[in-house]
Amino acid sequence: MTDAAVTGTDWAAWQESWDRQQEWYMPDREERFRVMLDMVEAVVGPEPRVLDLACGTGSITDRLLKRFPKATSVGVDLDPALLAIARGSFDGDERVSFVTADLKDPRWVDSLPHDSYDAVLTATALHWLHTEPLTALYGQLAGLVRDGGVFMNADHMIDETTPRINAAERAHRHATMDRAKAAGALDWAAWWAVAAQDPVLAEPTARRFEIYGEHADGDMPSARRHAEILRAAGFDEARAVWASPSDTLLLALK
Repeated sequence: MTDAAVTGTDWAAWQESWDRQQEWYMPDREERFRVMLDMVEAVVGPEPRVLDLACGTGSITDRLLKRFPKATSVGVDLDPALLAIARGSFDGDERVSFVTADLKDPRWVDSLPHDSYDAVLTATALHWLHTEPLTALYGQLAGLVRDGGVFMNADHMIDETTPRINAAERAHRHATMDRAKAAGALDWAAWWAVAAQDPVLAEPTARRFEIYGEHADGDMPSARRHAEILRAAGFDEARAVWASPSDTLLLALK
């Protein structure tokens, strides 16, 4: 009997609440996922072996398998609470496996079940890394993505050459977020406060904050800088394939 059966945990409800919380920050979140999967299909086809990097609750994996039922996914993350939701949500699905690993540990790749992947996908996660560990990670990913394979990163990528544009966009985005919050939307802190009170997630949530603290933003380099680092790491081509006023989906081809 699974943990969900024992505890009555509604993993689908936790996935839904995570999606709503993330959409408070990124109302175009589904659009970036759609473009990401469009490009997976365009580059490596509809049956890819995917590495869901910094997978969280498995948001990318969920959309991947709904669109491409013959795909397989390996999710890797360090967050014990989000991994608990991911494992509960995909329990019994042989197409999916999860690995607990710290991407800043140079040996994290040793925990993976495969040596190569058709696609490595990540979203709204690597901005936690500073440039030095990000560069090291991109070098490792160049070794994991097969020739002809693809890496995609959808995240905050700040162009420091446009400060006035950045300030206007941020002010508009935060005004919209404030209105949504006044209407009852949960932000990051409020969502984690709810998780901390849940009988199943309370303990992994406490461990999560021991690992990460409240929040930790990295350098958030521009899309151009990400592309430069990826090409230097061994990818042949790299450029943005989608962008919102605040975020970018960057694609690198091996």
